Amino acid sequence: MRVYVPLTLPGLAEAHRTGRLEPAPLLAYAVTPALREWYLSDDVEELEYAALGRAAEASLRMLAGAPGAARRRVVVAVDVADGAATTDPDQGLEQSTLGQVRLAAAVPLAKAAAVHLDSGDAEADVAAAAAALGAADQGDDDAQFIVDGAEDHDLMWFGVQEIPGLI
Repeated sequence: MRVYVPLTLPGLAEAHRTGRLEPAPLLAYAVTPALREWYLSDDVEELEYAALGRAAEASLRMLAGAPGAARRRVVVAVDVADGAATTDPDQGLEQSTLGQVRLAAAVPLAKAAAVHLDSGDAEADVAAAAAALGAADQGDDDAQFIVDGAEDHDLMWFGVQEIPGLI
């Protein structure tokens, strides 16, 4: 099963240093039954892209709480055993938790399939989005427009062997 683990660049650096994505339990995103129902698609690639997008949003939330981190969203795609990722049975179709899964144990970075990362030209929009996130959560439409601006930037794909150059 492919899961998408949201991080920041310092988090990626730490995972590279230790060789593990931790601490457990890890929050990640995947193609869950609720995500399938919400997205209304049977196209696996579209569903995985939606899960990646959910993880990118979670990375943005991490950035909002880490003022010293570079303003670039980071998501690590990891392949885990099917039973390793669990969902909250009470999750339902709650927008904030769609596709959310938990990994009970730390995951070796060697299981990573790829790293997805914002390009440098996304930093200003991502910084603005991280700063506006609190107001957007309170229903401010202008702030939500700024947060949505970060989603205009597609995350770039990198091979795991490229992590040293990314950090």
